[in-house]
Amino acid sequence: MTKITLHSTRVLTSEGLTDASIFVENGKITAIEKGLAKREGYTFEDCKNAVIMPALIDAHVHINEPGRTEWEGFDTATKAAAAGGIGTLIDMPLNSTPVTTTVAALKEKQSAAKGKIHVNCGFWGGVVPDNVGDLDALLAAGVFGIKAFLTHSGIDDFPNVTEADLRKALPILKRHNVMLLVHCELDEAHEDLTLLENNPTSYAAYLKSRPRAWEDNAIDLMIRLCKEFDVKIHIVHLSSSNSISNIQIAKNQGLQLTTETCPQYLFFNAENIPDAATAFKCAPPIREAENNEQLWNALKNGTIDFIVTDHSPAPPELKAIDSGNFKTAWGGIAGLQFSLPVVWTKAKEKGFSIADISRLMTTNIARFLNLEDKKGKIQEGYDADLVVWHPEAEFTVTKDIIQHRHKVTPYENLTLSGVVEKTFIGGHKVYDSGAFLALGKGQILDKL
Repeated sequence: MTKITLHSTRVLTSEGLTDASIFVENGKITAIEKGLAKREGYTFEDCKNAVIMPALIDAHVHINEPGRTEWEGFDTATKAAAAGGIGTLIDMPLNSTPVTTTVAALKEKQSAAKGKIHVNCGFWGGVVPDNVGDLDALLAAGVFGIKAFLTHSGIDDFPNVTEADLRKALPILKRHNVMLLVHCELDEAHEDLTLLENNPTSYAAYLKSRPRAWEDNAIDLMIRLCKEFDVKIHIVHLSSSNSISNIQIAKNQGLQLTTETCPQYLFFNAENIPDAATAFKCAPPIREAENNEQLWNALKNGTIDFIVTDHSPAPPELKAIDSGNFKTAWGGIAGLQFSLPVVWTKAKEKGFSIADISRLMTTNIARFLNLEDKKGKIQEGYDADLVVWHPEAEFTVTKDIIQHRHKVTPYENLTLSGVVEKTFIGGHKVYDSGAFLALGKGQILDKL
């Protein structure tokens, strides 16, 4: 039984940042006392003026094990998460092999995770054209919800669905009261498609190849289906600001619609992405500064519910690092370890507080996952998943500190604000100042 006390002059509670001591026993927060307090039998740790807040939750991560472990894997992904102050990940149903579209595939993924996860990990299932008959059993097995693509996913073993497929699947999801997560792009022929064929290293050509209209039309479709079926729909990695107003209208009408965006859409602007810099390639693409400023505004007013990474790494050869070919490069950003400082670096300039960041990267996601009674707050009875970090401190992203399996990230060489010092998982100090002290402490989560 682990009994520890953590003290800081900046503990984030429901009252805001306050001088407090947190008492932890057997993985749970048992008490919070004002000021510096000690108890006999508890290991005491004074974090001085570092911020202590709930460990982050990232509900959109591609871990890729089993089958494509050479792309990432449970060990490296969850080490990167711990180094970034993240306490819980929810893994997407691709790009592992097999993809998580059946109970057998889910069990294979859970088996692969055992003994390798250093933070908590749950799983999404997936819907593809031929597995609607598997959804009841998959949902009963404990996945947190179901993911769909409306365009090619990037791998052939997770094909996209059509509206007709969704009309078969949505009544099943409604019966189980679970959400459908949707990659919203409806690809349609347009005159700018030839630009990328002729200029494969041009970021401007890549951006034009996936226009906002693809995303906007897909989101409009999902809003219509959300209303018709009265089912929970979640728009993943919102990139197009054109859709913000329709999302807000749908929410105002009481539709069960939620939305996320990602650090890359908030930090980078298309105008500043060099040609041949394929580390920046993701889908939907990183758009212009004006677009991304509107995403920040939508986070501020609550139209966008939270921020997750969509961490989707691949080996350097698949990212076409040497050729710089945006047409053939894998479309995914690796950034799991740096999500907190990346977001904080920009957010503090825009008037967001530390409490805002915790809400957008932890509390709102806990609620979204129906984990709000155990995670996402520093409160008596909650899991002791905690991050200790220094918002004012700066560091530079260099290859030697990257915990992802591959060191390809658009954040390399950037100087960011916000240094993660320690991460606690269930009261165990897993990470401390660059060192991993207790591995294998993560729990496999399910929705049951």
